[in-house]
Amino acid sequence: MTKLRVGILGNGGIAARHAASVAKLPETMELVAVCGRDAGRVGAFTAQHGGRPFTDLDAMLDAGIDLMIDTAPPFSRGGEAKRAAQAGVHLLVEKPIALDLAAGDAMVRAASGVTAAVGFMYRHGDAVRRWQVAETGPVGLMTGSYHCNALHAPWWRERAKSGGQILEQLIHIIDLVRVFVGEPDTVYARKANLFHRDVPGYDVEDVSAIVFGWNDGRIATLNASNIAVPGKWDKRWSLFAEKATAHFTDWNNAAFTRTAPDVEESIWAGDTDPFVAQLADLADAIRDKRPPRVPLAEGVATLKLALAAVRSADEGRELRTADAI
Repeated sequence: MTKLRVGILGNGGIAARHAASVAKLPETMELVAVCGRDAGRVGAFTAQHGGRPFTDLDAMLDAGIDLMIDTAPPFSRGGEAKRAAQAGVHLLVEKPIALDLAAGDAMVRAASGVTAAVGFMYRHGDAVRRWQVAETGPVGLMTGSYHCNALHAPWWRERAKSGGQILEQLIHIIDLVRVFVGEPDTVYARKANLFHRDVPGYDVEDVSAIVFGWNDGRIATLNASNIAVPGKWDKRWSLFAEKATAHFTDWNNAAFTRTAPDVEESIWAGDTDPFVAQLADLADAIRDKRPPRVPLAEGVATLKLALAAVRSADEGRELRTADAI
């Protein structure tokens, strides 16, 4: 297969991470274009990372790309993925793919004719994948957390633009609930803005907690905050299964203990860059004409749970996930 010609929509920090990942796959793909609204910023981006700068999406598509990485904030998406898919361009869309299910479903339908993935890169980690093939038995309890302390970008602080921390950050751990435990039957959540009320334009939560439940008694509990250690992003989760437990410090590393039939402890350590891994998987999927490891439709399924949690917190009551959105 010839190299994939990659175009990136957006020129922020996550776009830079993807550009660096493309550069690590020189035999598979090359960055040829970057599109942003501000000519000066996109020009500075391409001067550092490569590719031709564009301020018009259609012009970038007309220039000829095979794969578009959509890193635009969810509030600013206006059908760019659909236009790319109609041009036969494959897609990797950053999470959350939308702020409501209707927009997410529309994106998935529009991309049905191309190979399209969503950026839940945690699924590509070494420890995550190792658990999935281990003989653990069913998971009875999962705990997870996402903690940081930063003002982030101005748009991130506005619920109308980002959806809040649950949709913007904790959604990664919500996605892992689906991977490790399955689709929950109920959700109960609480959230509040405790310590940023005086920050202009900050109306999203800075603390939250979620309980997902299953009719057979399984439970997942998640929590998040933006009031923890400044400059540190602490993301971790634990799994308690019939025959094993594991405490993950990230997608690559976990302390694993087999609990049946005998107790046996081990350390899982890996060094996979999940951003590179998801691009490599997507390139292989395009070549082999198969679905990627995390298809775009998974972005809608996980978004549904995140939105259900937000609604539960807004209404202060437990909801059936099937009826929540």
